Amino acid sequence: MKEPGKPGSTWLTSSVGIPLQRATFESDTPMDFVPTAAMKRPRHASVMASPALNKGRWSEKGAYYVVTVVTASRTPWFREPRPAHCIAGELKRCEDEERLRSLAWVVMPDHVHWLFELGDGSISQCLQAFKSRSARAVNEIVGRAGPVWQAGFHDHRVRSHEDLRSQARYIVRNPLRRGLVERLDHYPHWHCEWPADA
Repeated sequence: MKEPGKPGSTWLTSSVGIPLQRATFESDTPMDFVPTAAMKRPRHASVMASPALNKGRWSEKGAYYVVTVVTASRTPWFREPRPAHCIAGELKRCEDEERLRSLAWVVMPDHVHWLFELGDGSISQCLQAFKSRSARAVNEIVGRAGPVWQAGFHDHRVRSHEDLRSQARYIVRNPLRRGLVERLDHYPHWHCEWPADA
């Protein structure tokens, strides 16, 4: 459909007739379709997530989630004990603030896996607080400034048929699978509500 007073501009519309995005063309000739290359896209469109990808996803109090956060450029900040201990402290702090209840977590050299039951707030709020505070603390420890974490995080809502204990054990055994230690009790930066060797 033509935008009034703007020759050469066409508005794309949704199936219910809502204007979505304007496309500009060289001529004023009506077209039955709009080629993608001809559309002027917002500068940030390439990094915007499709609404369809997030459809049906929300944070639910009392639900169980497995979350993975990764360091910027996969830098192994947590190979050293002090930064790793700092991350463990921030994980516990989120639980102390009643944002969640941790069932299992492991601090790997360049990422963190975390299984928890969500409390007050959303996953995004919880992770934003965790990543912000831990980044400041790690930067102070290592004497630098800059990003510690990659933007975003990966999350998976644990379904009712999935076994929480086996998920937790899988998470904390990550150092064994990566060959960082031969026995789990030799790795200091993990927590599990259940015995990890059973």
